[in-house]
Amino acid sequence: MLTVPLRQLGESERATVERILDQDPYAGAQIAERVAAHGLNWWRSDGRVFGYGTTHRVESLCWSGAHLVPVCATPPAVAAFAELLGAEPRICSSIIGRSEAVLDLWDRLGSHWGPARDVRPLQPLLVADREAPVAPDPEVRLVRSTEVDQLFPAAVAMYTEEVGVSPLLDDGGRGYKRRIAELVRGKRAYARFLGDRVIFKAELAIVTSRTTQIQGVWVDPEFRGRGLAAAAMATVLQDALRRVAPTVSLYVNDYNTAARHVYARCGFIQQGSFATVLF
Repeated sequence: MLTVPLRQLGESERATVERILDQDPYAGAQIAERVAAHGLNWWRSDGRVFGYGTTHRVESLCWSGAHLVPVCATPPAVAAFAELLGAEPRICSSIIGRSEAVLDLWDRLGSHWGPARDVRPLQPLLVADREAPVAPDPEVRLVRSTEVDQLFPAAVAMYTEEVGVSPLLDDGGRGYKRRIAELVRGKRAYARFLGDRVIFKAELAIVTSRTTQIQGVWVDPEFRGRGLAAAAMATVLQDALRRVAPTVSLYVNDYNTAARHVYARCGFIQQGSFATVLF
């Protein structure tokens, strides 16, 4: 039986949740976007937000849904979250967040949830609040709603290369294609086309009032090493800062030296590290 100050939070405590998310707008971005759109009542069917702390002062959060995301999670909070979640079957496809909290959670949950498919312990979190000192690529632009079919193969290639499994496995890719189409409709998907072929792509996967998080950055293998990525990212960064949010963030695997070089050229600064556990 849990003997720690841990509970599921509801809509009446939304101000508390928003206060904690605001303390770490980058690690909490995924939750902040959903709370802004759906409130905390939405979590009753699609996920839950747990808070750790006293009745009058919650200090840590953990979202449990399709992903498990700790935010401002102190070591005692991590222990409490793991005690609770370890008693339940795993429902998440990944654990994502600040590296210390994620790795501590996984140390405690691994024996309950079985082996992970991959653990990425060090993913530098990068943030930019100004346009890149690199000339933007005028050929990179927002993808039009009529171009989802052209974008989709590049998105599948990126996902398979990055995550290690194909997004087509579960339902033939229908759900993933709906997500790509949603990003396109929201003016959050960028690409450079060569005819009907996508040779660069990136998306603003998360948008909050504090930041937008870039994901899905990909260059066609045939065009890698030609200096295309820095100028392309400069275009994405320029548009995102002017139109979407005051900062742009992303996280990258520490061993991806080519990508890290591109982001450094574009002016991104490291603000700590993430870790990801994939199932």
